Amino acid sequence: MFAIRCRTAARALRVGSQVRTVMTLKDVKYTAHATARGQGRNGEVKSDDDDGLTLRLAMPRSLGGKGDGQNPEQLFAMGYSACFLSALQLVAGRRGEEAKRQAKNAVVRARVHMGEPQDLGGFGLAVDIEVEGVQDEELIQAGHEACPYSRALKHGAVVNVSKA
Repeated sequence: MFAIRCRTAARALRVGSQVRTVMTLKDVKYTAHATARGQGRNGEVKSDDDDGLTLRLAMPRSLGGKGDGQNPEQLFAMGYSACFLSALQLVAGRRGEEAKRQAKNAVVRARVHMGEPQDLGGFGLAVDIEVEGVQDEELIQAGHEACPYSRALKHGAVVNVSKA
């Protein structure tokens, strides 16, 4: 099993003498829509595009909640694992039949950790990705480089916050 670890926390765009760039989109191929209502982590989230999905949110037991619903970290882990698997399969399709076969049967597990980041207040995330069924580490790394979730964590993403 190959593991990729992404440790992220909010960081200034300038770190020492390095300047971090932020990924911007040249064009948009798809936009997902979601709305949260209620009490945040103890409320409801709904996607209002395509087939739609509504979930009741609940604070996990480990954070003092009842644990009787989903939480944002679970949703992020689910999205990340599915996206990573798709990226892995896309890249494998360009590398021949053996790579394609391995990626077709691959299993991707994502663990999203929430905690207090070093030297910052509030909360931060860390991600562990494990790929089972693929022995080619270069293929896994290529999938990581192609995955939009991995790219957003590595390169940053534009986040626009506005008042409606």
